Amino acid sequence: MLDYHVHTEFSVDCATAMATSCVAAIDAGITEIAFTDHIDHQPNDFGFGYYRIEDYFRSLEDVREEFGDRLTILAGAEIDFHTDTFEAVDRWVSVNLERYDFTIGSVHYASEGRLIYPPLYDDMTLDEVFSAYLQQIEAAVRTGWFCSIGHLDIPKRYLPKKYRMYEPADIRGRLPPVFRAMIESNVGFEINTSGIRQAPKTSMPGPSIVRWYTAAGGTRITTGTDSHTERTIGAGVPLTLEMLRLCGAPGVMSFRGREGTLVPFDQLPARAAG
Repeated sequence: MLDYHVHTEFSVDCATAMATSCVAAIDAGITEIAFTDHIDHQPNDFGFGYYRIEDYFRSLEDVREEFGDRLTILAGAEIDFHTDTFEAVDRWVSVNLERYDFTIGSVHYASEGRLIYPPLYDDMTLDEVFSAYLQQIEAAVRTGWFCSIGHLDIPKRYLPKKYRMYEPADIRGRLPPVFRAMIESNVGFEINTSGIRQAPKTSMPGPSIVRWYTAAGGTRITTGTDSHTERTIGAGVPLTLEMLRLCGAPGVMSFRGREGTLVPFDQLPARAAG
């Protein structure tokens, strides 16, 4: 039970202390947790400049001392990516990346600092939405900065009503270059379970994309709840593990020092016990 996408009080949109989340993780049967607070580089983002890296690591050491005998606690970060802010992110990672066990690359913005939320998509075709977004995902993968890509098909959450019947097959033709980049760069993607408990009522991505990725030879998948409150830590992870098995994934990735190890499903109980 690995939850590799959890936010804390060091994210602008979360008020939950690490210690509170550790207790919740242990109660939920989570064995490894990554605290992946937002690192925002888009100047108009309301979280720009909010993250306090030294306070984050002090808090991380405190919870490792208190809970480390019951829970593996990873230093993590969700780093916002867009080619518009490439230089700013490059400066940040060149100084700080080696401090982390696990890094998520997430695209939350379109060009010129426009959030990928309505009304941005209102006048765009489905192909226009995903073409621009997936180009940014591929660019993020090619940087080598990230262990995993966050919520790979998140635009489906914000599509206008006329596309609410979106099917993954609608974007299948645009995925092979992204998969090739991931496999060549040893970068995977997460199954973000937040979509199960809220819109779009399915994980991001869902089983179709997982099947296409594994058929292309991909093996690097992580699981994360995108929790901003202790109540959702671990939510949807058991269901996701079963989905991954059925879709042909060989296991899930575990990380230390940004180096990933594939943990087959039949080894997860033994790993938790160890």
